[in-house]
Amino acid sequence: MAKYSYLFILTLILVLGSCQTIEQLSIDYMVPADISFPSTLKRVAIVNNVSPNYDNKIIIESKKSTLPKENELKRAVTYDNGTPSVTTESLAKTLSKANYFDEVVICDSALRAKDILPREATLSKEEVQKLAENLDVDVIISLENIQLKAVRAINFIPELGIFQGTTDAKVYPTIKVYLPSRKGPMVTINTNDSIYWEETGRTEAYVLNRMISDKELIKESSDFAGTIPVKYLAPYWKTANRFIYSSGSIEMRDAAIYVREKSWEKALPLWEKAYQSKNEKQQMRSALNIALYYEMKDSIEESERWALKAQKIARKVEKVDNKLKDKLNLDRMPNYYFISLYVGELQERISNLPKLSVQMGRFNDDF
Repeated sequence: MAKYSYLFILTLILVLGSCQTIEQLSIDYMVPADISFPSTLKRVAIVNNVSPNYDNKIIIESKKSTLPKENELKRAVTYDNGTPSVTTESLAKTLSKANYFDEVVICDSALRAKDILPREATLSKEEVQKLAENLDVDVIISLENIQLKAVRAINFIPELGIFQGTTDAKVYPTIKVYLPSRKGPMVTINTNDSIYWEETGRTEAYVLNRMISDKELIKESSDFAGTIPVKYLAPYWKTANRFIYSSGSIEMRDAAIYVREKSWEKALPLWEKAYQSKNEKQQMRSALNIALYYEMKDSIEESERWALKAQKIARKVEKVDNKLKDKLNLDRMPNYYFISLYVGELQERISNLPKLSVQMGRFNDDF
């Protein structure tokens, strides 16, 4: 199923010019990590298992872009191996801030410092056991590789009469997780993410002089690379956008005021009263708001129950079954898609609860 952003759905609803009003707020909730560690594994070491960087940077530059991008004047593509020591330190700091393991230590020495040629080398069981013993840890997390790809571009924006310089760096860190009792890595994590910089000015020279330097780019990208794998290793907090309907009746209006004041308990009875209306649109809006109330109270199953009610009513109000026979047109059934997206997020949260409960067992499910 295609996932449409809440902002896109919200825009569609507002564009329709209906009398309904939607207000945005945010919610924080915990998401389980990809990897589940036994609760007995409490101390972790982060090590640098990357061969030294032998400056094999490659730069590809063109004065005029060969790509069909309008208003692009210049483009340069840079590949680099980054700074593994910076990435290792960043990984250790970020994992420590997650407060999931009792202690996170870092091995400052590069394990492949004496390599003559760059290589990727899996740690042997003996190496892992020795490191675990020397560092007094239960798990070894090893940075195995890091690669950077930076795309710089200069564009002219004629509507504003300004030049725009952009730098988009894609970072590819690879880590492996080792247990002293196992031969070979427990898991290998290959992941990537992007970091972006932008400068604008009246002249091309001004923009070029203010764009991030190669040295700073490598340093910041390498530091950023260390933050990327952490969500695979420890549960983390996610901030998500949520929306409530805030018009349609006096109850909906007053409830929205209570929500702004963080008085959710006062808002709930008003939404429950609005749900008793014979107006199906009113029922749909109040049901969705009640669903959000229960999500805010961490009653996710009850939240899903109310969201499904809202979805069912929206399906009827917007005659979705009839419209699905025609060419799919999102703006003809905005409330249904808006609510369905929320239902999907709630169901994903519910499916994650057993895994999250196992991972947070070391804290007696206190999350």
